Amino acid sequence: MLASECTDCAGRRPEAGWNLHMTMPHRIPQGADVVPGGGVRFRLWAPNCGLIAVETRDGQEPARSMPMVPTGDGWYELIVPHARAGTRYQYLLPDGRRVPDPASRFQPDDAHGPSEVVDPAAYAWSDAAWSGRPWHEAVLYELHVGAFTSAGTFRAARERLDHLVTLGVTGIEIMPVADFPGRRNWGYDGVLLYAPDSSYGRPEDLMALVDAAHARGIMVLLDVVYNHFGPDGNYLPLYAPAFFTDRHQTPWGAGVNFDGPESKAVREFIIHNALYWIDEFHLDGLRLDAVHAILDDSPHDVLDELAKRVRGAGRREVHLVLKTKRTKPGGWRATRTAGRRITPRNGTTTCIMCCTWRLRARIRATMPSTWATRQNWGGRWRRASPFKVR
Repeated sequence: MLASECTDCAGRRPEAGWNLHMTMPHRIPQGADVVPGGGVRFRLWAPNCGLIAVETRDGQEPARSMPMVPTGDGWYELIVPHARAGTRYQYLLPDGRRVPDPASRFQPDDAHGPSEVVDPAAYAWSDAAWSGRPWHEAVLYELHVGAFTSAGTFRAARERLDHLVTLGVTGIEIMPVADFPGRRNWGYDGVLLYAPDSSYGRPEDLMALVDAAHARGIMVLLDVVYNHFGPDGNYLPLYAPAFFTDRHQTPWGAGVNFDGPESKAVREFIIHNALYWIDEFHLDGLRLDAVHAILDDSPHDVLDELAKRVRGAGRREVHLVLKTKRTKPGGWRATRTAGRRITPRNGTTTCIMCCTWRLRARIRATMPSTWATRQNWGGRWRRASPFKVR
């Protein structure tokens, strides 16, 4: 897959003061965060429940269940002094059902099992000198972790990076890794958006893959899916039915609630997920899948807000790429789509590439700067242009 030349990011570098060597634990609105000095803070948005408890377990010790404290607007919180990195935990609903954390950083026993507390600051990064790459240098290789090597893991993929360098690849686009039930999946049925799937390895294994890619001059983008959740392992309707809305329908059912009552928590959950991948995993960008199915009639489109928050954080060069069916072939003109206008724009540190078809191209040593390689199977040229959502 070849990206087109884009002048939006050329010559732009991170703002002064951004320490690229830092591990950036991202404070997620909900989830489990290790507290400096000891303990773990658990937070959950469960507006449909009158009582929530967190159940923790360490090794062979008996499980401990503790009621969480309501803090208003459907939020529950509790600091558990004995919990630490490695502690397994679940949330206990009023009907006795145990559910994983929707913002879990790791699911060692798959999507239906307990979540695990992870301390992202424990990983020692070595990419302090990495400042990213401008978009016009991007030659992207689309990579499915499970199919890229016979082992199908982050660690095994790291061992193949030199092969990609030899090919001339300057960036990899990792297909979705959000936790899904089972061991095999293309990634588009993820249910726990913050947890790299355990069949590929642990979160620190993904960090090590990104670290090693940066050492070789390769930027790393991640495919993310924000238009729906998979059908198996999605427990959100049990305690937060407001996460979805029947006012919008998608090919997968009720749409994600980005614009209705109680949508603020939903929007923050998704926006923080984008920031989380960029902060904690030092990713160089995200590809947002099928944004034509992200339906938002509010005055402030969630995609606009997401792009603004990413741009405003002063990171290294970070690229946002989107896939949509809405743009019509043959003319990259302004079009109004689900309440937002997509128009070309230069001079921004965030690139959004809007394309009707996926760009699947053979890698060649030389080619026109704004055109993808001609495909044997298609016989057509596919053009990609830099766009900004506004």
